[in-house]
Amino acid sequence: MTTLFDRHDLGGLELPNRVVMAPMTRVRAAAGGLATPSMAVHYAQRASAGLIVSEGVQPSLLGQSNPGTPGLYTDEQVAAWRPVTDAVHINGGRIFAQIMHGGRVSHPDTTGLQPVGPSAVAAVGEVFTPSGPQPAPVPRALETAEVPEQARSYAEAARRAVDAGFDGVELHGANGYLISQFLSSNANLRTDAYGGPVAHRIRFAVEAVAATVDAVGAARTGIRLSPGGTFWGVAETEVPELYAALLAELARFDLAYVHLEATAEEEILVGLRRAWPGTLIVNPTVPMGPKQADRAAADHWLGLGADLISFGRAFIANPDLVERLRNGLPIAPVDEASYYQGGDAGYITYPAYQYTA
Repeated sequence: MTTLFDRHDLGGLELPNRVVMAPMTRVRAAAGGLATPSMAVHYAQRASAGLIVSEGVQPSLLGQSNPGTPGLYTDEQVAAWRPVTDAVHINGGRIFAQIMHGGRVSHPDTTGLQPVGPSAVAAVGEVFTPSGPQPAPVPRALETAEVPEQARSYAEAARRAVDAGFDGVELHGANGYLISQFLSSNANLRTDAYGGPVAHRIRFAVEAVAATVDAVGAARTGIRLSPGGTFWGVAETEVPELYAALLAELARFDLAYVHLEATAEEEILVGLRRAWPGTLIVNPTVPMGPKQADRAAADHWLGLGADLISFGRAFIANPDLVERLRNGLPIAPVDEASYYQGGDAGYITYPAYQYTA
């Protein structure tokens, strides 16, 4: 029986356990999308995870979703990330950068640019801006000739990530952002080679992955997906067929992993486990859902064939989450008000478990 504390070979990267720190936006970057010394502390504190996946990092100014998020498209951003990856490695950890293009989930007040998407269909809900939440604007539909450039932006950011010391990258193909928008059947109303039937809706994701593999290698490339998820108003028809087709195409690349959120029925996710020949990470709880993953949920998914289990909120308040899980120690609650407030409080101030005599 596989346990959370068994080792795992991730494309030649030896993981000491199967606990993954999930990507979580915390909007602590400095002006210009620069990583900060506090970010180095934050990730280094959590380096006992088998693998850390960073917060979403925009591959371009156009790809930025929220204010206060870091980028990987300038030399200054690369230089700012190096102390972060160094701190993780000095503490014995491994870290992938999550490359996140927001697509239509953005605002001109944040970037100075009109957001783009597969079609001129606004996201549902309010997006964060420097002056507070505002209704999501209608994006500009990408011309067919422009789409490959946006796919290549993931690869260009991946090259910079490796230069910055990251062990690899995870393409954010989930939660209603650009790749997810192309997979969608209501955000993507295109009639060209990137829209319509399943084979066309998966094309952008496959091209982004192919470009990234070409840039940094398959062993350094993963992708996160949320089958059937409805974030930011996206909807997907033919979910089992859509993701089976996508995984069949991605299987040609021998990727480091696929990272699935539990956004579909368990039967569908188990079917995708059978369809995917490589390493599978499962996040057992829906992001921003009512509860955080626990040891029982992790063991359940390991029993269903997942190779690694990712934890989100539990890692915020428990920098030593691996040891707490290993020893059955209490999992501290997180202060949700600190998620996006900025500053060090609720970011690098959570302590490790305090043993008493």
